[in-house]
Amino acid sequence: MTSLIPPLHFQTARPENAHAIAALLDLAFGPGRFAKTAARLRENNQPVEALSLLAFEGDDLRASVQFWPIMIGQAPALLLGPLAVDPQHRGKGIGLELMAHGLDKARGLGHALVLLVGDAPYYAKVGFVPAPPGALVMPGPVDPARLLISELIKGAMTGVGGKVKAVPVLPGTV
Repeated sequence: MTSLIPPLHFQTARPENAHAIAALLDLAFGPGRFAKTAARLRENNQPVEALSLLAFEGDDLRASVQFWPIMIGQAPALLLGPLAVDPQHRGKGIGLELMAHGLDKARGLGHALVLLVGDAPYYAKVGFVPAPPGALVMPGPVDPARLLISELIKGAMTGVGGKVKAVPVLPGTV
């Protein structure tokens, strides 16, 4: 049986990748991505450098994902997104592979909880489940069915709830 996933290699994003990442995000989402509630959590914030990841097929950028520091009430967590895959290469499992790599890396760095806003059936493939109803207060409107969490450490969501807010970090820190 042949895999749909092309041979990929992952790397941490570097400053010289910024233009290619911006172009990929524009191609994948367009300018409307800035109006989404999750974008409020990325404003005036920095992604965790070690978790700003790229997937390449040869020298060609195929996907990008970032993880951002947030707080859910008093609990530290990460916000996953945006996850962007080159539209010409969607449906091959590239995004799932990159996300799984990022979640494993986040777990290895000691992170316990990840939040995202997205399509439940897709993200369930890498372990995301719906957030407990009413437990999280986002900084803008969100369809509750699209608010998903992944416990990187079993039980990490126990007793967690409240306002979700950004926690800016200094570049180079976890």
